[in-house]
Amino acid sequence: MRSSLFILGIFTATLCVAQPAAAQNYPWCVYENFGGGATNCGFSTFQQCLAARTGNSDSCGANPRHQPSRDQLPSHYHY
Repeated sequence: MRSSLFILGIFTATLCVAQPAAAQNYPWCVYENFGGGATNCGFSTFQQCLAARTGNSDSCGANPRHQPSRDQLPSHYHY
């Protein structure tokens, strides 16, 4: 009985290990100018970014950390 509870505990702990969140690799961000200046970089297009703004003080801009995948690069960049 004790060993089965131990095995169950190990199994449960393995399932509950949190995976780190993947960084959002999208080219556009909403820069929220209220409440500490939060940033949401989850937008593929500038139009999506504009539609997601919650107030007049929020702004959209390019994601400085955006790294396009090989599929997103122009054809002359492929090796």
